[in-house]
Amino acid sequence: MISAERLKGIETFVATAAAGSFTAAAERLHLTSSAVSKSVARLEDRLGTRLFERTTRRLALTDAGVAFYSTCLRVLADLEEAEAVLAAQRSEPVGRLRLDVPTTFGRLRVWPLLLRFAQQHLQLRPHVTFTDRFVDLLEEGVDVAVRIGGPDHWPASVGHRSLGRERLIFCASPDYLTRRGTPLSSVELARHDAVLYGKADGTTSPWLIAHAPDAVERRTMEGRMTVGNAEALVAAAKAGCGIAQLATWLVGDEIERGELVQILPELTTEGLPLNLIWPVGRQLLPKVDAMLELLADLQIT
Repeated sequence: MISAERLKGIETFVATAAAGSFTAAAERLHLTSSAVSKSVARLEDRLGTRLFERTTRRLALTDAGVAFYSTCLRVLADLEEAEAVLAAQRSEPVGRLRLDVPTTFGRLRVWPLLLRFAQQHLQLRPHVTFTDRFVDLLEEGVDVAVRIGGPDHWPASVGHRSLGRERLIFCASPDYLTRRGTPLSSVELARHDAVLYGKADGTTSPWLIAHAPDAVERRTMEGRMTVGNAEALVAAAKAGCGIAQLATWLVGDEIERGELVQILPELTTEGLPLNLIWPVGRQLLPKVDAMLELLADLQIT
């Protein structure tokens, strides 16, 4: 069991590191400067390392002190959050919530929901990252994540909920179709300008063409334009640069406004699955449970 004296030593150390002097820390803690200095010295003796470099003019953290200070801040923040959860009787989302979402899907679909949610729960402190790379939930301290793609079977430590699968459609701008005509078959589709998604290694994503529910062709195209960003791909299609295959969640608004037109709907095919995932041990926290409920509304068809 951790003694109260050890916890006091950590509180004194953190206050001293933040204030930059024993005197300033003593004023914050309503102690004497001597008491603060002795508390820090006892902590250093117990740890067997110096946490501060002391000179007549300044007090500076050592390398070990910087690392220990960072750990102490995290521990104190966790204690503060635990107290806040208990004070809210486990009903109100409070504290820091770490959310990781795919870059474009997160900005277009998750971010508007989260902004409204944060306004409704002022004690919640969201920390949101937008990334398309693989993120280890436990290693990086993520509470909830949205994933496009992923394994068929998630590990037991990860809770998951399906949000559906992408639907990929072919579309182009009205201007492009006026100039070049509307393709009426997959054969004619191959004769048109293609706007493709390009990867960092120089390859392009093939078009997926559904000839039957269980027969999907992966067609490698020679693109007029290759773009490594989904929103830029939409902009290129809207500008009349060619035909693009895009997810409905990405272009639904553009099609509704008439800025893009779906073509060859019979060639619509399924894309990657979307999943909501979280560490199973954190689901009972009000902030995590509320976020899972909110993001369940992201169901796509």
